[in-house]
Amino acid sequence: MNIGVPNESFKNENRVSLTPSAVATLANLGHTLYVESQAGHATRFSDESYRNAGATVVYSKEEVYRRCEMVCGVEPPTIEEIGMMEGGQTSFSFLNLPVARHQFVEEITRKRITTVGYELIETKDGDRPVLHSMSEIAGQVAIFVAARLLETGDHGRGIILGGIAGVAPAAVVVLGAGVVGTEAARTAVRLGAQVIVLDTDLGRLRNVDRLLSKRVTTALATPVNVKKSVAYADVLVGAVFIKGERTPHVVREDMVKSMKPGAVIIDVSIDQGGCVETSRPTTLQNPSFMYHDVIHYCVPNITATVARTATYALTNTILPFVSDVAEKGALQAFKEDAGLARGVCSFDGHCTQEMAKTIFGKDYSPIESLLV
Repeated sequence: MNIGVPNESFKNENRVSLTPSAVATLANLGHTLYVESQAGHATRFSDESYRNAGATVVYSKEEVYRRCEMVCGVEPPTIEEIGMMEGGQTSFSFLNLPVARHQFVEEITRKRITTVGYELIETKDGDRPVLHSMSEIAGQVAIFVAARLLETGDHGRGIILGGIAGVAPAAVVVLGAGVVGTEAARTAVRLGAQVIVLDTDLGRLRNVDRLLSKRVTTALATPVNVKKSVAYADVLVGAVFIKGERTPHVVREDMVKSMKPGAVIIDVSIDQGGCVETSRPTTLQNPSFMYHDVIHYCVPNITATVARTATYALTNTILPFVSDVAEKGALQAFKEDAGLARGVCSFDGHCTQEMAKTIFGKDYSPIESLLV
């Protein structure tokens, strides 16, 4: 199979979907790899390293999309890129459907393109391996970013995250006890911060309590507890994720107004719409803004700040699925792997995700019904 790796169109997207070693693995299986020049530049993977791995380096995005039966990207393909594709091609990437444009869904179905969303792929036990690995990174990065933004030079409160003898540490409030929230809490605790974790799921709170040996305070995310915690926070990490839905605004604007001057909000949920009412997507080039005297950091691709680590993590999780489709073809691979099939967003001109109906009002067909 011809497999393509494009240079990402999304501004400041530093990750690349496949490392040279992954390209070599696929090439050794007999597949032909086309990598757009400079695709791995930000991750320190040179064109020469891809050539040495067995890929052909090409110099236009159109060549990647027109020559390949399968394209592996990071961000969703743009409308222009979809226009370069032919019916029957398969696209692997993050899709972020809750915040996607209606035109995107219309075009991938009209052109009968098979799309697989990394964040939707599941294992047999229901885990989402790609989302899990990116969430681990995002949780850690969120705390390091917050520590920097608290500094005086960045208009922060001018405090150190872990405090020192005689000076209290920063109060870090984490909304959501999933993978992102747990990693954020773990990192903040290790740096000496005072940490409060809130979630609506008592089981998740018990898990955080056990993993961190009762070094954090846990509380149910009731409206009263959220309001009190937000006002108390020096750092607020929004790590709310609801499967198949746009993230609700758990933190309202009046709560943001109650925060300390120079406090920091890291809204990791922004790629699904954001859990803070005053959040809006930012970029790695201009990652933060002040509103109500509170610093907001709302970068959707936060893991791209550590692009090389994130690329290795991404490749480690997607390579088995990409290889499976390349070896067997999409139809057979989906039939044999229900978890991979659950990652399919469009197939043979049909939307296959129920959220397409709730978000876009578009009819959908469960993937299982199309594989019979």
